[in-house]
Amino acid sequence: MDRLQCMRVLVKVAETASFAQAARQLHMSAPAVTRAVAYLEETTGARLFVRSTRSVKLTPSGSRYADDCRRILSDIDEAEASAGGSHSTASGILSITAPVLFGQIHVVPILTAFLSTHPAVTGRVLFFDRMVNLVEEGIDVAIRIGHLQDSDQQANKVGGVRRVVCGAPAYFARHGEPVTPADLTRHVTIVNTGSSAPLDWHFAPNHTPVKLHPRMYCNTVDASISAALTGWALTRTLSYQVAEHLAAGRLRTVLDQYEEEPLPIHVVHVEGRHVSAKTRAFVDFAVQKIKALGL
Repeated sequence: MDRLQCMRVLVKVAETASFAQAARQLHMSAPAVTRAVAYLEETTGARLFVRSTRSVKLTPSGSRYADDCRRILSDIDEAEASAGGSHSTASGILSITAPVLFGQIHVVPILTAFLSTHPAVTGRVLFFDRMVNLVEEGIDVAIRIGHLQDSDQQANKVGGVRRVVCGAPAYFARHGEPVTPADLTRHVTIVNTGSSAPLDWHFAPNHTPVKLHPRMYCNTVDASISAALTGWALTRTLSYQVAEHLAAGRLRTVLDQYEEEPLPIHVVHVEGRHVSAKTRAFVDFAVQKIKALGL
């Protein structure tokens, strides 16, 4: 069987979570789709999908293999476009990653505006609160918050975000405001346990980290913000994550004078002699748009 075509079938089944839907979109028969996936499972020696009467899901091996297939197919599309002289025109699948809330709040509007002016480009977003390997996961562009390690990637700094301690007016009415970081040990606090969130709260260099005694641990920023909005406790987030609540007066920051230096925001892509037109166009577009946000 044509292995590349089988890869295209597998990716479509993964995207639609349905053999029948993939067959319809690819204008193939359902048995042909089943045979293509079976061929890849036999070739790889791995089970790629878990099938039931109600759902079709990738196995962990299948998920990794599907990501590899997307990258291979994208590379082939770009190679063919370059050979055909159309490498200067933005086209194909553009894969973007960003932190979850930043992606939802800022990246999605930027991407939809970009896609509206580039009809030959299809967007694919993957929002994670973890570091994503652009090469291994087939990502074209990443929006990253924090200090970057040395790498072979091109980075454009577009702004910065603060780490802020905040609470609702109702909380401060009952408990008062902390005047120094050390005062936080006497306040009710919520700590984020996400992959990029420090459990100890660090402040300006001349202050030691505060050893907290949290009343709640949350693995998502949304949950800690929701709890803070009730007036029950203080939490610490990145400034963009609570900007709307601060502007509306639902939350208020404290200890601003003790904050660390802002964390930089970068638009990142892998360097190379043949950066695709879609990547170049989106990087230029995103850098301009994010800078205009004034973060």
